[in-house]
Amino acid sequence: MDISRMRPLTGEGRKLYIETYGCQMNVGDSEIVVSILQDEGFVYTERVEQADVVLINTCSVRDNAEQRVWGRLQELKRYRKGKPHLLIGVIGCMAERLKEQLAERGEVDIVAGPDAYRDLPRLVRLADEGGKGINVQLSREETYAEIAPVRLDKNGVSAFIAIMRGCNNMCSYCVVPYTRGNERSRDPRTILREAEALFAAGYREVTLLGQNVNSYRWSDGEGQVDFPELMRRVASVSPLLRVRFATSHPKDMSDRLLETMASMPNICRCIHLPAQSGSTRMLELMNRKYTREWYLGRIAAIRRLLPDCAITTDLIAGFCGETEEDHRQTLSLMREVGYEFAYMFKYSERPGTRAARHMPDDVGEEVKNARLTEIINLQNELSLESNRRDVGKVFEVLVEGDSKRSADRIFGRNSQNKVIVFDKGDHRAGDYVRVKVTSCSSATLLGEEVR
Repeated sequence: MDISRMRPLTGEGRKLYIETYGCQMNVGDSEIVVSILQDEGFVYTERVEQADVVLINTCSVRDNAEQRVWGRLQELKRYRKGKPHLLIGVIGCMAERLKEQLAERGEVDIVAGPDAYRDLPRLVRLADEGGKGINVQLSREETYAEIAPVRLDKNGVSAFIAIMRGCNNMCSYCVVPYTRGNERSRDPRTILREAEALFAAGYREVTLLGQNVNSYRWSDGEGQVDFPELMRRVASVSPLLRVRFATSHPKDMSDRLLETMASMPNICRCIHLPAQSGSTRMLELMNRKYTREWYLGRIAAIRRLLPDCAITTDLIAGFCGETEEDHRQTLSLMREVGYEFAYMFKYSERPGTRAARHMPDDVGEEVKNARLTEIINLQNELSLESNRRDVGKVFEVLVEGDSKRSADRIFGRNSQNKVIVFDKGDHRAGDYVRVKVTSCSSATLLGEEVR
């Protein structure tokens, strides 16, 4: 079918509602989807009961994320009782992975994979005409580079910029290469224009997003731009624009990136460096392409070049074949690094991955749960220890909004990405304030303004 020959769809004021599950990449994708459909006349709403089209942007990294979506689809049936014309769509990674099952569901009218968002107007029209709008074709080129996302954030201070899509790493437990396709980088000029536009609009922090930002690389007639150079260019937009990034793969974390960060104070002192396991044996089974020793070498480089840098991580409990000794090595790695924060999960087998095809999921649920609990408890201790070390220190805080507990207090984050709560005074979102930390919990720092 030649899409270009079909009449363009006009949303004609129809209301669009979108729910986002999963990672920061999905938040960025939802903003792209809203932009595409607003150009067709749709109007974004934050209230599902007002919607004419409901899109669920999904994640397939863990099974519980998919189970939440199945449950949500059941709930959405009730909105059709009073609005028979309501269209419901599933987009993103789960749409790519489970297209057949979703297409068979009576309540699902639209199924669109991560590289098919430009086709959503046509898919909506097909659903309007009584059919199913389905497109899950992956692309080797699509980056949505020239589309200006519609920012769905509440504070108008922090925004995400996707710099690349897909992944080539093929970790044995991970479904992302199958649902998001091959890695491809976005033209740096479009990234820089987006950062400049955000700063001009009042945003004071951007996070550059990719499955493995360290492997960002763009080549054209003007030369090559790698990730350290891209970071330098974005940070040069203004010294008042903070720059963060996620996520780094340890095998590609270079000294040159760390040196670039050290040279520019507005590049935030926080690195998310997923370890997944502290056992070299498990890392090999996971196809992570580094050892425990390599990982600790990268930690040592961060400590040497960025001594004030916070380090966060991802950890998996109970991967295939994990022994008690492997688990103990993960706990010892946590203690040796002293992470400020961690995303912690028990292993969830994902169909189609190398692990699902070739490795038995042989660690029992009870053992997985017990090991995960140990990891969580240890991380809570480490987070509290880290926060206690900050008591008495002064940080520059970027204000994000009012505290949930008191209208007289506000919160923001320091360069290390830690939340600090302090008295509001006459400050508002987007202000930089020097704050001295006076007390803490494992999750939050409390402080007072330094005048």
